[in-house]
Amino acid sequence: MHTHPYAFLGLLAAVAVAMPLVMVAGVRLWFLFFQPLKPGLEKNRTYECGVVPAGDSWIQFKAHYYLYGILFLIFDVEVLFLLPCAVAFTSVPPAALVAVLVFILLLAEGLVWAWQRGHLEWT
Repeated sequence: MHTHPYAFLGLLAAVAVAMPLVMVAGVRLWFLFFQPLKPGLEKNRTYECGVVPAGDSWIQFKAHYYLYGILFLIFDVEVLFLLPCAVAFTSVPPAALVAVLVFILLLAEGLVWAWQRGHLEWT
């Protein structure tokens, strides 16, 4: 018996489509059987780690702090990209050093941009 050369790819594609569909169907069935039927006081209560909530749950939080955290992550994670070139500095070709220099210059440009816009001020 001769099989088509792409039969395995067709089977793999069918499994790749069927797996998420089966998972979604399973989650929907689980949801239908185990969800509370009607919203109540307990279901609509604000969740605070098992502690009975006290006070208003709507707190104004400055989005500036999130931006400050994201900027920290951007400039912190750059070390992971620069570390391989720093470890193998003597055996890196000149083109790789130029690429690292362009990367550092782009990061410096981002830092200057954030500084000029006042995103680095903690007030």
